[in-house]
Parts: sequence; C-alpha cells; structure tokens
Amino acid sequence: MPDQNQSFQELLKDLTDEGDELASTVEWLSEKQLSTPTPAQGWDIRRTIGHLKWTDETAVMAVSDPDGFTGWLDEKLAEATPELMDTFVDDAAALASKGDPDFLLSRWSSARMNLNKAMASRAPSDRVPWFGPSMSVMSMATARMMETWAHGQDIRDALEIAPRSTPRLRHIAFLGVRTRDYAYSVHGLEPPTEPFRVELVLTGPDMSSVDDGKTLVFGPEDAREKVTGTVLDFCLLVTKRRHLADLSLEVVGAQAEQWLSIAQAFAGPPGPGRAPGVKG
Repeated sequence: MPDQNQSFQELLKDLTDEGDELASTVEWLSEKQLSTPTPAQGWDIRRTIGHLKWTDETAVMAVSDPDGFTGWLDEKLAEATPELMDTFVDDAAALASKGDPDFLLSRWSSARMNLNKAMASRAPSDRVPWFGPSMSVMSMATARMMETWAHGQDIRDALEIAPRSTPRLRHIAFLGVRTRDYAYSVHGLEPPTEPFRVELVLTGPDMSSVDDGKTLVFGPEDAREKVTGTVLDFCLLVTKRRHLADLSLEVVGAQAEQWLSIAQAFAGPPGPGRAPGVKG
C-alpha cells in the first residue's frame, strides 16, 4: 500500500492530467461554441471555465498565503448581505469568465499550474483555510479533482461528448464514499450508524476493466447495506451529473438506497441534480 506522500503525488499528477484533458477539449472551441449552455442552469461553457479559473486562483491564495486568504474572506463576509452571499460563487464565475477567450484559457492554465506547485510545496496533512472548515492539502487536491471532472462533465454534456472513464476517478469515488454522512447532514437527516459496503469496478476509457477488473472496495464485507457498480456511474451520481434511474448501480438495503438518492461529493447545499433521462 502506498504511503500518504506517494498517494499525494499520484493525486497531484492525476489532477494535472484531468485539467489538461479538459483544456484540450475546450481550447479549440469558437466564441459561439463557448456560449453553448451546459446542463447547469444559467451556465455556459465559458462561465464554467471561468468558475474553474477563479476557484483555482482562490485556492492558490489559501494554500500559499493562508493569512491573506483568511483576511480576504473576512472582508468579503463583512461586506456581503445574505442575498449576496447566496450568489457569491456564481457572481465570481460570471466576472471571471469575461474577456478574450484565449486570455481566459491562458489564465486558467496558469492557475492550475500555480495551484499544483503550491500544493506540492506543502505536506499533504497540512491544514489550509477555505470557505467552510479548514481542510488538509490532500483534501483540497481531492476536491479540486472532483470539481474539475464534474464541471468538465457539464462541458462534455454540452458538447454531446459521452462520459469517459479513467483510473483518475478513484479519487472522486473515495470522496463520494467519505462524504456519506455529510450528505445526510445537509438534508437535515441523521446519518446511519452502521457502515455500508461499496464495491466499484474501475474501468478504462473503452469501459474495459483496468488491472484485471480491479475493484475499489469500501466498508466491511459483511455490511447489510451495499452498493455495487462501476466507478464511472458512482462518480456521475455523487457529483449529481446523472440521476440514479439512468445508471447501472445496484443497491441492497433501504438505507443504501436512501443514501444514493441524496449523495453528493461537493460542499454546500444540496443541488437539484439531473432529472431522470436528462444527460445533457
């Protein structure tokens, strides 16, 4: 089993590769194509890239200058009304997406590179501030991996590109399992006390099995509540990029079924997600 430092380096490489793959998808788009609406209400491709750019730039400040980030956030909180705080992230994405498309993509590329360097300079267990509770640098990298892939899926859906499975999704699957109790809490529900078993087959881009059908396993083997399926389907679910009815996940137990109906790997209030049958 790799140690934490090795796992951290693998995560940073996967985050870079995920961003590079998404960049290669959008860098050739025309101005008109960048205005293509995504399934996220009110967001087009340009705004989605602007959101990723702004969040990566903000994360650089949190990792490299924690005191500066905390002071900046305190100022924002002091200035904002509750109504403005509700739209803070959306407004930042809209502002960040303005301007020349080439400049936007260049700024996003620089932000990704700078964030990777900033995180690589810290120990994976170091704590850094963020909009909610502080988190470890490794958790920050995992969250950026999830956000890059999930918003990338919005862009792929807008361009009618099918979801693509890669071994990088293992990080998002881990986050999806780890946030089980959080999903209950944001819905005002009491988390189950018993553990769940989650078994996910890791597949490659052509949906063939990776490493002789390697399976990611979470939870005790004898758990009564169980979820099985592919890593891709699970990641689409916990990022709310597909409805459970459109996936091939198998569920055993009423509590596991309830969890999948509310699961979310991202922080913040529960979003509406996709309706059944809606893929883009």
